[in-house]
Amino acid sequence: MRAMREKFVYYVKHLNSRLFIFLKWMIFSILSGIIIGGIGTLFYFCMTYATQTRADYPWLIFFLPAAGIFIVGAYRLMHDEKDTGTNLVLSAIHSGEKIPLKMAPLIFISTVLTHLFGGSAGREGAALQLGGSIGNSLGRAFRFDEKDQHIMIMCGMSAAFSALFGTPMAAAIFSMEVVSVGIMHYSALVPCVVSALIAHGISMYFGIITEQFSITQIPDFSIKTAILIAVLAMLCAGVSTLFCITLHTSEKLYKRFFPNAYLRICVGGVLILLLTLLVGNQDYNGAGMFIIERCFKGHCVPYAFLLKILFTAVTLGAGYKGGEIVPSFFIGATFGFTFGSILGFSPELCTAVAMGAVFCGVTNCPISSLLICFELFGFEAMPYFLLSIALSYMLSGYYGLYHSQKIVYSKYKTEFINRKTH
Repeated sequence: MRAMREKFVYYVKHLNSRLFIFLKWMIFSILSGIIIGGIGTLFYFCMTYATQTRADYPWLIFFLPAAGIFIVGAYRLMHDEKDTGTNLVLSAIHSGEKIPLKMAPLIFISTVLTHLFGGSAGREGAALQLGGSIGNSLGRAFRFDEKDQHIMIMCGMSAAFSALFGTPMAAAIFSMEVVSVGIMHYSALVPCVVSALIAHGISMYFGIITEQFSITQIPDFSIKTAILIAVLAMLCAGVSTLFCITLHTSEKLYKRFFPNAYLRICVGGVLILLLTLLVGNQDYNGAGMFIIERCFKGHCVPYAFLLKILFTAVTLGAGYKGGEIVPSFFIGATFGFTFGSILGFSPELCTAVAMGAVFCGVTNCPISSLLICFELFGFEAMPYFLLSIALSYMLSGYYGLYHSQKIVYSKYKTEFINRKTH
């Protein structure tokens, strides 16, 4: 009886502890989802307005260098010249570095300006910084310890990503998976899931429609089709590596030849302007979601993925703000469509598969990549997504968009390596 009584007391004690933790994270993840979901929704509408305005007034691109000078000036004014963007958010989860709240308005305004005046960048990278900054600030405001603040950062990242892109499953997992390749902090699972769902609900309430693409022709999964998709996945791993190398090399070259930040961003703006005039259209400026849609309708030039890599590297390397995730979708979509068109093998399917494979190659997040494919394209092509993402993850090596991302366990052995990406 005494032993049973002790076990019962032990169970009740730990049940109370678990209930307290559960209630704590439910409250703060809901709060995070509401606040960051609302801000993410506002950011979405501002980005949509900026994109539409530039489409209506293409001459705005001539003011891109001036917008760049304003962006650098704003960061200088706020004493945040050494901002490292998403890398700082990931570093904060690893090492406890402080994410300043001022990062949120700075990345919000500068990303909108980058898109308004024709810079080539995405939006989800900015969302991760918005969510991470606000989540970290909420954690500090409620006097959370360092480990709980890390969870709040991931919680905020999930909420912002979900509100902006409309993929709550991928958003919930991505913020946990992107930090440390090989392990995930499952302690953040409930907060990330709840905040992502709340933020998604808020964005839908205000009329944001989830991005979805239909694949009308999905061939039966066979040895032949599996081999074709495997070849595509191998090539996507190479494309994702090329994208990462080009981005990082561009940033280094800018800093080497133009140490002054004002001159650097001005030169970058002029280069984007000249490239746009040379191409003759603005297909490669902004995020380029309409080009992805065009791929699913059967229209794309074969070299589009190379031009997007160039435009994005020139933009972000110079110091303009935005993200790299939508450009990676653009690159994957256009490359996959070209591959499918050349081989006469379901260009729509190849477009979708390559989007997921390139995203996986640049982020090193296979589970998130699989989930985002399901949310964007449905489950019918599941075997193709599964195979391509697995191969891209392995063959892309240790390259990645974010230098602060850690490869905790090897991609090739059950071995602890704890190294950063190239």
